[in-house]
Amino acid sequence: MARKIAIVEDEPAIRDNYAEALRRQGYEVDTYDRRQPALTAFQHQLPDLAIIDIGLADEAEGGFELCRALRAMSETVPIIFLTARDSELDTVSGFRLGADDYLTKDIGLIHLQARIAALFRRVDLIATPVAEQDLIVHGELTIDSARMLVTYQQQAIALTVTEFWLVHALARYVGHVKTREQLMQAANIYVDEDTISSHIKRIRKKFQAESCDFAAIETVYGLGYRWLDSSAR
Repeated sequence: MARKIAIVEDEPAIRDNYAEALRRQGYEVDTYDRRQPALTAFQHQLPDLAIIDIGLADEAEGGFELCRALRAMSETVPIIFLTARDSELDTVSGFRLGADDYLTKDIGLIHLQARIAALFRRVDLIATPVAEQDLIVHGELTIDSARMLVTYQQQAIALTVTEFWLVHALARYVGHVKTREQLMQAANIYVDEDTISSHIKRIRKKFQAESCDFAAIETVYGLGYRWLDSSAR
């Protein structure tokens, strides 16, 4: 059965372009131009993944409200914000509301399709048994590479796909400095250095929410970042 993707976007040309591209990839796509029709549809049947703009018709924050409502209905449905709004405040707000990814509309369709595929892969793998060879364990950190899950001090850390691959790249080679360019390659994103710094900042906050003394990610000024060996701290 084809995966069902919901696109909530109030600009018809953009909405139709995304929908057509995803249908060509074999997805079933439902489209909505406002928050309330989308919410009504979600209450009847949840999509397998939702792509949401923030500003919807006359609701400047309609996408945020829809994300909050959808996340209350399901903790596992992947949610992607796809928006022209690229401020740090909006990005952080999107992730705090439970979005799995936050992309801006200058992203290419191929990149968007890759992010969708990665989210569906994570959904599929969460249900699979854990294999020892898929685990990376360093002190209190455990990374399940196959299921794209991270725990710290036995607590699950809710990371987006991008954040997962950044943590994976750092923790795979403890003590090795990873440049921002290397981290972009690992996460399959192409952004400016400030955006990588913002991702690292959000990752630290998520770990610190579980452990206030978390300090495993070190900034190596002028070079990049590294995951510290717990025995060296």
